[in-house]
Amino acid sequence: MNNRRTVRALAAATTALLTLGGAAACSSGGPAGADPQRVDVVAAFYPLQFIAERIGGDAVRVTNLVKPGAEPHDLELTPSQVGEVSQAELVVYLKGFQPALDEAVQQNAGDRAFDVSTVEPLLDATTGGHQHDGEEAEEEEAALGGKDPHFWLDPTRLATVADQLADRLGKADPDQAASFTSRAKELHADLAKLDTEYATGLKTCERQEIVTSHTAFGYLAKQYGLEQVGITGLNPESEPSPQRLAEVAEEARAHKTTTIFFETLVSPKIAETIASEVGAKTAVLDPIEGLTGDSGSSDYLSVMRTNLQALRTALGCS
Repeated sequence: MNNRRTVRALAAATTALLTLGGAAACSSGGPAGADPQRVDVVAAFYPLQFIAERIGGDAVRVTNLVKPGAEPHDLELTPSQVGEVSQAELVVYLKGFQPALDEAVQQNAGDRAFDVSTVEPLLDATTGGHQHDGEEAEEEEAALGGKDPHFWLDPTRLATVADQLADRLGKADPDQAASFTSRAKELHADLAKLDTEYATGLKTCERQEIVTSHTAFGYLAKQYGLEQVGITGLNPESEPSPQRLAEVAEEARAHKTTTIFFETLVSPKIAETIASEVGAKTAVLDPIEGLTGDSGSSDYLSVMRTNLQALRTALGCS
């Protein structure tokens, strides 16, 4: 095992030297392959980084390809990041979510890649009340086969993926397999507790409709009996048509919506426009695609709990 990792480490060092202008990726340390004593994991975006670090502990080194504060939908790989993908012992990604990474995996890491959509099949983009219109919305949905990628906003689905990730890490480092399984069980318990908090916290509410700037919350809505009214489509930076804005405003009035939600990584202007028109306020509902640069000690669990409080306030839950 150590000899194999040493070979990978030397290869990674050679790749780094030959890559011109490659900048270091957002990660927990140096380039992938730098530590022969740990399993080198490349995570496509934050929720996958979170579960890999929780399960792997000190036995893994996780590189997140998306910098803090950046939108994972828009990922373009630098040459050095392509090198990291090629040298990683495991690449954890969601096929269809980041086309640039799909290509890099196909060319450089097919036998070392873990596509999480093979564990938890994605829901249709219309699940949970998604609304889409226009040519751009059709294109972004087509890239994912009409599927919604945001499975991690249902903690029970993330737990299932985490269990399978523990198995894949165990194959990469059999000596640590029992530890990976043990930590996966602890994470599963944490996610089950979170699921219970959501189910209890959203059980009795005055409203069930959530108006969101980005239609990322279909899994959450389905799991907890809510209905999502999305202003934009799967891509948070797409521009809604005037017709769509009018439709959302009409629905917000009909449901007596008090809050229009926007997210942390994109401009709140569209949400503010709708809120002003219908006499509502705005608040953050984080799709947790990535953490902001000033998130400090925040992690997936804490942000999900912050989301729950925002939802309870907006929906008038008792």
